[in-house]
Amino acid sequence: MNFQIRYASSELTDPVLAVAEFARQMLPAEPETVLFFCSPDYDLNILGREMQKTFHCPCIGCTSSGQIGTDGFQHSGILGLGLSAAFRTRHFVIHPLNDYSATIAEIAEEIRRDSAARPNLQRFGLLLVDGLSMAEERLIANLYQQTGNIPVIGGSAGDDLRFEKSYIYNGEGEFISDAAVFAVIETSSPVAIFKVQHFEPSKVELIITDADPEKRLIREINGEPAAQVYAESLGITVDELTPTVFSRNPLVLSFGDEPYVRSIQKINDDLSLTCYCAIEEGLIVSIGIAEDPLETFSKALEKVHEIIPEPAVIIGCDCILRRLQFEQEELDLQIGNFMVQNRIVGFSTYGEQYNGLHVNQTFTGVAIGGK
Repeated sequence: MNFQIRYASSELTDPVLAVAEFARQMLPAEPETVLFFCSPDYDLNILGREMQKTFHCPCIGCTSSGQIGTDGFQHSGILGLGLSAAFRTRHFVIHPLNDYSATIAEIAEEIRRDSAARPNLQRFGLLLVDGLSMAEERLIANLYQQTGNIPVIGGSAGDDLRFEKSYIYNGEGEFISDAAVFAVIETSSPVAIFKVQHFEPSKVELIITDADPEKRLIREINGEPAAQVYAESLGITVDELTPTVFSRNPLVLSFGDEPYVRSIQKINDDLSLTCYCAIEEGLIVSIGIAEDPLETFSKALEKVHEIIPEPAVIIGCDCILRRLQFEQEELDLQIGNFMVQNRIVGFSTYGEQYNGLHVNQTFTGVAIGGK
């Protein structure tokens, strides 16, 4: 990292000691903004209190299902970045998530004022949102639409695959659920957002004929019970559907030439399918075909390097389903090393945001150029 961006991490289990070690690595300069991702195993009341006591600047963070740092995939602890005065950050806590219209209007107005006052700066948005809220689709769509379409990436907070409670740090010493934090970061350095997924649509197309987007539920595909049709399209029985099958055969929908993954979470007793993302009735989806994940990652970063040859850092939000697949296929060390080589810092998520969309089994990132 360069002098404008300081990396810090700690795997100490005591939250007081962990924050102290984390803070020491930000020295010699005090950061103007702190981004962090932490294990839910900490006593979050103590961790939040220590973050507030230690840092006197905007702190944007959340719990995760693992982190990504200078050792690749990290399964515990806290890690993140300190940004210097070369970056200007506005951050907004959105809570509760069923009543955000006034906050989004305030965010949009502030961004318009900032854009008019400093038209030559680069801007991007970073959204961290409760990954168990089931509110990401509406939230990111409204944010992106109303904030003037500034580039946005984001990730849904996790709780290490417990699926009980995930938390957002509110900037005032507390971790809260049913919440999001949206940070708008300005810099004179070049920035570029991108997304990566290693699934492409196949020729097997399915029509969603009965769905409940609010519950992320698919009841029927092609007019038949969803799980039955999905299994038949894979040439297996309903009894053979497992989380591994779901992770390796997600649903994919396309907007223009861009594929977006919709991962299946589980099969229900009535043969409906619960997804990690909302799918609306009437959409045409296909079964995803897996490609080489390292090759797709490399190709995506080649395109990023055409814009920013030497990023100082890439802030990344990487789906936990991707990491689980990498571990199953013994690719996690190789891909973790690739992330280290490319200065990627981030966390394993319960979902990802890219501009106005919520997606799954995807890596979304923002590359920031150095001076």
